Amino acid sequence: MTLVLHNFFRSSTSFRVRAALNLKALDYDYVSYALRKGEQRGADHLALNPQGLVPTLETPQGPLAQSLAIIEWLDETTPRPPLLPSDPWGRARVRSLAHAVALDIHPVNNLRVLTYLTETFGADEEAVATWFRHWVAQAFAALEQRLSREPETGTFCHGETPGLADLCLAGQVINNRRFSISLADTPTIQRIFDACMALPAFEAAAPNNQPDAE
Repeated sequence: MTLVLHNFFRSSTSFRVRAALNLKALDYDYVSYALRKGEQRGADHLALNPQGLVPTLETPQGPLAQSLAIIEWLDETTPRPPLLPSDPWGRARVRSLAHAVALDIHPVNNLRVLTYLTETFGADEEAVATWFRHWVAQAFAALEQRLSREPETGTFCHGETPGLADLCLAGQVINNRRFSISLADTPTIQRIFDACMALPAFEAAAPNNQPDAE
């Protein structure tokens, strides 16, 4: 199976997919786009993904956009190791944890939104950082409560193997570093993040280990 990942080294959504590909031990070709230069909106990439967003994964069936959809496709086509539990409750719980990051934090804190705040509303660097930290703090406080109290939490977000929720959480924690967000008040998140990054699949997916890292 020939796979081509169109992505950006610092994109947390791209990190999710890179780590998933690594966990599945799947080889892929790496195509990078400088998002601040708008390269993702070039004609070639728009032909693959009309949204002009990353990541996009070229598969034998065609291009696939949206990181969560990509990861679930990978999990269904390459079932081992699984990224979602086998039972309905477990799958629902993992998705709910993943969505707290992917649907509640990321959409309001991605590069498009932060750029719009600056260009349209005149937000300066500190105002943008305050915006970013606000939405992370809200979601992480709730995630910390859940992860520290729910019995399904183990070494990772759900049990003893990393999955979809860990891919989203680790990518967000890495992204938070750009805004100097501490994990001092979220020790369970810190512990799970450390467990993730101790795995070669996650470490190899880290932004600083990508060919387009700046």
